Amino acid sequence: MAGELSRRAIMAGTAATGALLTAGAAAMPHAGLERTGQPSPEIKITGIESFDIQLPQARGNKRFLPTYRGMTAGRNNVVKISTDAGVAGYSFLGATLHEVPNAAALLVGKNLFAVDAYLPRGLLNWPAVEEAMWDAIGRVAGQPLCRLMGGAKLEAMSVYLTYVWPVPEDQVPPAAQADQAMLVREAGFKAMKIQMMRTDFRQDVEATAQMLAAGGPGFRVMVDRTAGAKGLWTYDQALSAARALAAVGVYWLEEPLSRDDYEGPARLRQEVPGLIITGGEGWKGLPSFRKSLEHGTYGILQPEMRTCAGPLTMRKIGALCEAWDIPIAPHAATGLALAGRLQVSAAMGSLIQEIGVLEPGAFPGDVWDAYRPIFHGASPFSFQDGAIVVPQHPGLGLNVDEKALEKYRVPGFERRGAPGISPV
Repeated sequence: MAGELSRRAIMAGTAATGALLTAGAAAMPHAGLERTGQPSPEIKITGIESFDIQLPQARGNKRFLPTYRGMTAGRNNVVKISTDAGVAGYSFLGATLHEVPNAAALLVGKNLFAVDAYLPRGLLNWPAVEEAMWDAIGRVAGQPLCRLMGGAKLEAMSVYLTYVWPVPEDQVPPAAQADQAMLVREAGFKAMKIQMMRTDFRQDVEATAQMLAAGGPGFRVMVDRTAGAKGLWTYDQALSAARALAAVGVYWLEEPLSRDDYEGPARLRQEVPGLIITGGEGWKGLPSFRKSLEHGTYGILQPEMRTCAGPLTMRKIGALCEAWDIPIAPHAATGLALAGRLQVSAAMGSLIQEIGVLEPGAFPGDVWDAYRPIFHGASPFSFQDGAIVVPQHPGLGLNVDEKALEKYRVPGFERRGAPGISPV
């Protein structure tokens, strides 16, 4: 019976994915077809390039923070897709080494809209390029990506802020994390996540208890073990930690065990029903997500768009989760790389959207306000009652000033995880 249910769920997920693609296609303009009775001509990709921009520090006392710790504040990689329709698309996700030249070899001269056909041919490995393609598609259609991927289920989305301290976790007083939780609540946000990396997990539990007290009624606290980033727990250690976290009222425990362990987290869910066990940020493509759903590994799945493959694959993951009735809460970033994730997250109707990683005392605007000069109008993102408003400009929702992008273009490339600025 379980096997039959799994097969039905897979079929339902596949059907949902087909429906969203059909809905996206239906949103495309068909002016040429209506006027002439002939199919609309293909729009072809004519060029793909990657470059960095560097924004100047704003005057006054505003904070000037990098998107990721260790990187340059106000600096961001841009991937640009050019088309023969004269419309360009942009991604701020950040290209990896060789991503753009490899993608150009496959995609230049090809149909902009055939995204799914390119995934198995290499696009699965080039998420920034795919995101720029969707931005261009949205600009051609005159619609934000959330509408092209099935229609936005959410106009504003609940968020949580993730904070990581710049010192070893054993040196962070629990009271400091409680103080940050109070600041987060005072700023209008309703949830916060920290790493769970102390040598003695009971100190992490104490920190979460103080955070919950500081945040007050309705405030949620999550913790992240990051699949053993500081050493893998045994199952018994994970069970003890999970029980202690549930006892103080923590909302979820993220990646308590190895990422290739599908059974252990499922056991934790059964033994500690008062705590949600989450994960999935390290998986690529669909197979691992399907396997986790079959095993009941996690109570919430958290795909990372930079890792899982890009916007379309993340939307497919959302359809699979819907078939199994498992909520989805995508992994995220603080800066402009949030744009595509937010659009897909809105289309999926995600439970909650992460914004992170932030330094203590900082808030999302401290990162993305630096980029205002490359947009028409105000800040690219805004909040209402602790939720982020989903931007409705065409494509990724960013009202990009293309002339400003050229103005702030600089030589060299800075990539996350690679110290310094490379000439190539």
